[in-house]
Amino acid sequence: MHQIPTEQVLLRIGDENIWWQEPHAIPKIYDDLRHRAYFNLLYPLVTQLDVNRAILLMGPRRVGKTVLLHHVVKQLIENLVDPRRICYLSVDHPIYNNCSLHDLLRHYQDASGITINGGQTFVIFDEIQYVREWEVQLKTLVDSYPGVRFIASGSAAAALKLKSNESGAGRFTDFLLPPLTFHEYLDLLNKLHLIGTPISNEPFAFRSSPDIAALNVAFVHYLNFGGYPEVIFSPTIQADPARFIKSDIIDKVLLRDLPSLYGITDIRELNYLFTSLAFNTANEVSSEQLSQKANVAGITIRKYIDYLEAAFLIKIVHRIDRSAKRFRRESAFKVYLTNPSIRSALFAPMKDGDEGIGYLVETGIFSQWFHAPDVGRLHYARWKNGEVDVVALSAELKPLWVLEVKWSDRHIDSHGDLRSLISFCKANDILAVVVTSKSRFERKKIAGVEVTFIPASLYCFTIGFNIVNSREMSMKIETAKPPAEAPESP
Repeated sequence: MHQIPTEQVLLRIGDENIWWQEPHAIPKIYDDLRHRAYFNLLYPLVTQLDVNRAILLMGPRRVGKTVLLHHVVKQLIENLVDPRRICYLSVDHPIYNNCSLHDLLRHYQDASGITINGGQTFVIFDEIQYVREWEVQLKTLVDSYPGVRFIASGSAAAALKLKSNESGAGRFTDFLLPPLTFHEYLDLLNKLHLIGTPISNEPFAFRSSPDIAALNVAFVHYLNFGGYPEVIFSPTIQADPARFIKSDIIDKVLLRDLPSLYGITDIRELNYLFTSLAFNTANEVSSEQLSQKANVAGITIRKYIDYLEAAFLIKIVHRIDRSAKRFRRESAFKVYLTNPSIRSALFAPMKDGDEGIGYLVETGIFSQWFHAPDVGRLHYARWKNGEVDVVALSAELKPLWVLEVKWSDRHIDSHGDLRSLISFCKANDILAVVVTSKSRFERKKIAGVEVTFIPASLYCFTIGFNIVNSREMSMKIETAKPPAEAPESP
């Protein structure tokens, strides 16, 4: 059997880096797209060269990691970096099979004609999880070539993060790119005119809307189709989301990514479990229930759930009681899709007023937090005859804030549905809470608790907007400080 000639590998590398021949060119398919808001967070990390670390860009399939990386390339070139000192490699391409990262670095130098020790260089490894023992190899490269900024990306977020923590301590900086937030969705579709001014002078205050009805129409569309950049611009895909989202994204994760990464043999079991969890997004489930329905051992169910979290398809949220205490034996938990539009692709798009739309609204709101640094502090409360949707706990495991998600205005005037919420607040000395509505903004005092009612669409927008902007502000503050000393080698 003939081996792939090295010359073919070098030609492929040249084809992936067209800016070597046309200094200001990136592929048109990427150049025509606008930046995601996360570009302003990633690019400063790439160019912060005083700390010798690789950037690990993580996120699910088709949320724009490759586009974002090419936008980084374009910005580097516009900032006068020598185009030949920027190399992009899609390492999951079959032509790179059996190539180590060291091999690829050597091939890059041969293809470009440059020596990486001759100046600041940027090397991008896209979909790095398909390289065996990538974390060990990447750590070695970071230590061996301090003049090279390595950027790697991958779609198995939790798995990559685990290996990053185990082998890349002090050598990798993790960066998570989530599905589109509602803020980004409106921005990319030029619909930010539906968002008004902040309703107070407080930092990161909630926003108003000049046309809440139109904003709610956009919000429902976002819930059905808004998580993937390609989908929001394509009526063809929206008419048949199962063909794109299910076949091209979900099935590739379930049939290729997870089996290859974890050695899963029974794909049918995994597919059944994920479909069940997706249908029950924003609902409480238990391992025992899932085990009985799927006829699969509980320990296997737990492993599959871990794998689905690693693939960034779902997020598990843990339960607390009325006193905000964790359960010693935790058998029940809430499951959320990381992207609400996955449910529409698996089943059918939802209309406003459909049964179950409230769960999709809750999923959409919760998905805005998946990329927040403290997402692990979010819980839900459930006890006999009571439940609260979202409770954020402090480091001392005390409630910081509470949220109840509704897609209706009726509870603003009739407070019967808020009994559990008020009971939880009184049990934990919480004086103010937020409850989402459908279209009305009001503040009321209910049994001594100040309740802010805000439309769910505005709440969803504000959370996504504030998370990005607070991180951007923090990054500006950090970059203004004197650089920290690089960690010593272990």
